[in-house]
Amino acid sequence: MITVRCKVCNVELHGNNKIQCCGCSNMTTVRGDKVSAVDLGEVVLINSETSVNNQDVLTNQDLQYQEDRRKRKIRKLNFEVR
Repeated sequence: MITVRCKVCNVELHGNNKIQCCGCSNMTTVRGDKVSAVDLGEVVLINSETSVNNQDVLTNQDLQYQEDRRKRKIRKLNFEVR
């Protein structure tokens, strides 16, 4: 379960299976464990079961592939124009 607070209207929203919305101009909305708003800088995460900062998007293999790809040289092809 996730709990967020809208800084604009100071309404606390608790995430469950229903959609909850604060109704102010920021339109902070909570659906399950997903939070949306017009300006997410005006939303404070109060309580969360899963940590937001500790989720890795890319694995070590993905990062190594991207580093190798970045080091590739570009081959230029010369075409004869007639």
